[in-house]
Amino acid sequence: MLTDPMPAEAVEIAHKQVSLAAEDLDGSGVATLLLELADEWGVPALWEQVCRPLLARLPGRTAAEVAIEHALSEGVRVGLDVHRREPGRSLPTGGVLLAGAEREEHGLGLQALAAALREQGRGCLNLGPALPWAALTSAVYRARPRTVVLWSQTPVTGRAYRLVRFARDFPLLRVYGAGPGWIEPLTAPANHLGTLPAAVAACLPTSCRR
Repeated sequence: MLTDPMPAEAVEIAHKQVSLAAEDLDGSGVATLLLELADEWGVPALWEQVCRPLLARLPGRTAAEVAIEHALSEGVRVGLDVHRREPGRSLPTGGVLLAGAEREEHGLGLQALAAALREQGRGCLNLGPALPWAALTSAVYRARPRTVVLWSQTPVTGRAYRLVRFARDFPLLRVYGAGPGWIEPLTAPANHLGTLPAAVAACLPTSCRR
């Protein structure tokens, strides 16, 4: 079952606390705060209401802003990566493969989805950002997933026609594009996932969707 949204007051407090830790360049502090918030509210609400807005708010124009952005990103990465992770225990992947589009260097959205799936008792095969199309095809033949989610952060990497072509090459796969980079409409058989809750629901087996 997916978590409910965070109330406005909790979101405001979280923004202040996480922002202060990032401004102090305290990536570990950011990660600690995010772990506490994830335990209380769940990853989907945390990502949509805290992480995404704070990451989008930093323009990165000055040297100081770039340093803060890096501290925030690293804290988010670490927090998401360790949330609900149990070394030595493999979770059932449910046939889910995650990857970043070719030349896409951003991968926080993938880690958010992986963490949210762990909350549901599910794992995934996360191949990280910047996976070339040929490598994605090879991974599908080797891993035989049932669902593929490809992340794109910018229109430069969100090439809708390539994703649609890929989906047509694998008609038995459920293929999704996630992230803000897919500005051109994705046509069948590929589909777009606009939010983390939608992505989690799409990756869960039918019996687990509530």
